[in-house]
Amino acid sequence: MTTNAIGQYWQSYAQKENLNIEVPAAWMFGDGSKEMGDELAKLVVDGKKTATCAAHCVYEFENEELPKQGQYDIVLDGSNQPVAIIQYTNVELLKMNEVTADFAKNEGEGDLSYTYWYEVHVKFFTWELGLHNLTFSDDLMLVCQTFRVVDIFHQF
Repeated sequence: MTTNAIGQYWQSYAQKENLNIEVPAAWMFGDGSKEMGDELAKLVVDGKKTATCAAHCVYEFENEELPKQGQYDIVLDGSNQPVAIIQYTNVELLKMNEVTADFAKNEGEGDLSYTYWYEVHVKFFTWELGLHNLTFSDDLMLVCQTFRVVDIFHQF
C-alpha cells in the first residue's frame, strides 16, 4: 500500500468525522512478519484486541514520541494494507511485571490468560531487545496502550 493510498483512507475517514488532523502513523503489529501482522490485525478487526504494549526503550532508540490518549493510528495487515483506524483510550508506563491480567486479556491473544501473555511477550521482547544488544528483564518498562476501533477498512 502506498503512502498516498493510506493518506486517501485517512482523508476519507477524517472528512466523514469532520476532523482536521494530519495523516496519523500507519504500522503493523508484531515482529514485521506477514503471519503475525495478519493475525494481530484480524484480532483488532474482530474486536478481540483492544490493547497493546511496546518496550519504552525502543521508542527512545527510534526517536519516536510516545502515543497519547486520543491519538489516532492506522493499523496495517501483514501486507502493509490498512485494516482499521484506532484511537487510544489510555496510555501508561508500567513495568512488565506490573501489567495486570485484565490488560493481558485485552491484548486478545492466545487463551487470554496472563500466563500466555507473559510467555509470548518475554519471547518477543527478548528478540526485539536483542536487535539493540540488550537483554530482557521482567522489570522492562512498557508503554501500555488501550484503544478502540473507530473505523474498519476491510474484514478478514
